[in-house]
Amino acid sequence: MQSTALTVFHTMRPNFLLLTLSVVVLGSALALYDGAAWSTSLFGLILVTALAGHALVNMLNEYQDYHSGLDAITQRTPFSGGSGALVNNPQAAKAVWRTLIVLLGLTIVLGSYLLYLKGLWLLLLGAAGLLLALFYTSHITRWPWLCLLAPGTAFGPIMVLGTYAVWSGELTWQACMVSLVPFFLVNNLLLLNQFPDVQADRQIGRNNVIIRYGKSFSAGLFSLMALGALFVAAVAVVVANLPIQTLLGFVLLPLFIKMLLIVWHQSADSEQNVEKLLPALAMNVIINLSMPLLISAGLLWALWTA
Repeated sequence: MQSTALTVFHTMRPNFLLLTLSVVVLGSALALYDGAAWSTSLFGLILVTALAGHALVNMLNEYQDYHSGLDAITQRTPFSGGSGALVNNPQAAKAVWRTLIVLLGLTIVLGSYLLYLKGLWLLLLGAAGLLLALFYTSHITRWPWLCLLAPGTAFGPIMVLGTYAVWSGELTWQACMVSLVPFFLVNNLLLLNQFPDVQADRQIGRNNVIIRYGKSFSAGLFSLMALGALFVAAVAVVVANLPIQTLLGFVLLPLFIKMLLIVWHQSADSEQNVEKLLPALAMNVIINLSMPLLISAGLLWALWTA
């Protein structure tokens, strides 16, 4: 049996915390392109606050899924179904609970300090993010459309715009448009991860889009949101006057196409074959991590060559 400390660490799902880094980098790069001055300490503060919030969500999800019995019946993959850490070491449950309470306090304290530095008007974004974190597993997963849109809202409009606002002290419609890229991508990340978990989720009372409307409908929705991310990234260059270098994200287009073909093929199959879906799950993770970073690289490239 693994140690309590290792169990606590695994319930944070550290590999998935890379998504927070990618999204914070995007918000920061956009702010720098728009004229913000670089500050290592400010970037560190934003990143630690966002990581604490993301780790809190992951741990609360693991804790609640363990107690609901979901983790005991989920078919886990490297990309979905949770870590299974508490199933393997139930004695660590109290330590996980105490740690997530600490993370909640840390998120609130650091977030409050950012409000103090940059203004109370940021409270709306911070409060929305905290509410999504606290109620996603227990309540939001019972409402199909809320369950679909909550993850992207947290990492797109809330985290990207929150990061941008801390740097620049304002919000712009250009930043709002760019935030829609991770909005669509992260919604898709959670949507595809729900495909292997349909039966287990249904047993414990969840009611996501796949359970409510079926695999074919969900595959169509998945495709629309993938195209939405690409469309927004392209239109932002024309409408929001972003530099042409931000189209660097389109190097992922072949991966998008291959992923969508796998998803459509599996949605048409009456039998759930998780092994055949695994490549699409992996591609989805790669796209979510890479596209914000590639757009960020394009923004910084344009800034340095201006």
